[in-house]
Amino acid sequence: ENVDPQKTAFLLRKAWTLYSVTPLYRFHRARLRDYARLLSAFIAAEKQKGLAVEVGVELDIKVTVSSLADLRGSEQDAAAVLVQLSLRSQASSRNSEDKLVWSGWFCSVYGDDLSKNVPEDFTCLPLFLTHGAESYTSMVGSWFQKTFDCCFRRLAISPLNLSWMAAMWAGCKLDRAACAVELVFSVPRLSHPLDISYAIHPEDAKALWDTIQKTPGEITQEEVDVFMECLYAHFHRHFKIHLSATKLVKVSTAVASAHCDGIVKILQSQYLPGVLMLLTELAISQIQ
Repeated sequence: ENVDPQKTAFLLRKAWTLYSVTPLYRFHRARLRDYARLLSAFIAAEKQKGLAVEVGVELDIKVTVSSLADLRGSEQDAAAVLVQLSLRSQASSRNSEDKLVWSGWFCSVYGDDLSKNVPEDFTCLPLFLTHGAESYTSMVGSWFQKTFDCCFRRLAISPLNLSWMAAMWAGCKLDRAACAVELVFSVPRLSHPLDISYAIHPEDAKALWDTIQKTPGEITQEEVDVFMECLYAHFHRHFKIHLSATKLVKVSTAVASAHCDGIVKILQSQYLPGVLMLLTELAISQIQ
C-alpha cells in the first residue's frame, strides 16, 4: 500500500523470469556503487573471454545498482535492490541516452519466515526477477553467487499454485474494465502438443469467487478447489472435456499473468505488493 506507483511503473507489463536466491553473505547496502563497478568489470572480462579488465575504466556495458526502498512488506524485509545493464551510447553527443538491455531485481515482501532464522551477516532477498537476455542473467547470477556466497535457482510455478493465483486474482476489485480471466491447460500423453485455452468473463469469475469465499481477505485450499471444480464442471457441460485430466500451465487475469515455467507479468500497480508477497512465499519454500 505504501508503494509509489510512479517509482515502480517500469516493473509493470514486462515478462519477468523468476529465481529463488539463498541469503546473501556480507552484502552491504552502502556499497551499491562499488558493486556496480565490480560487476561491470566482471561482465567486460566475461565478454572478452577471461582477459583482465581494469576496474573503473569506461566499458561498453554500464551497470547501475540501486535501492527500491519502498518495495517491501514489513520493517523486517530488506529493501529491494535493482540491477540494470545499459549499452553505452556510441554517439558523439554526451547527452544521448544509454540503451537499457537487461534488468533484474531482488526483493522480499513479507519474507519474515526466512529473515528471522538467519544470522546478522546475511541479507534475505529470496525473490529475483529478470527481464532481458539469458546471457546477462547468467553473468549477473555468477557474479552474485561468487561475491555473496549465495545460490540461484529457477523458480517454477506448480499447477496448484497457478490455481491459487487464478482464484485470488479473479476475486480482485479493479477500477476500470478488466480483461478476461484466461486459463491455459496442456493435454498430456499426446504425440503432438495440444493446449486448451479457457476464457471467463471477469465479472462472471469474480461473481463465482464471491459466492465461494467465506471470509473476505482469507483464502483456503478448499475454496480454491471449489472454484476450479466449478470452472471444470461448466467446461465439461459445454465441451464434454475433463480439464481435471489436463495440466494447468498458465493463468492470465487483469491483475497479472503467470506461466508454469516461472514467468510472470504484473499489470496493476495496486496489486504489486500482493503478487510479490505470493512469489516471495514460493521462493522461500524452494529455499527451505
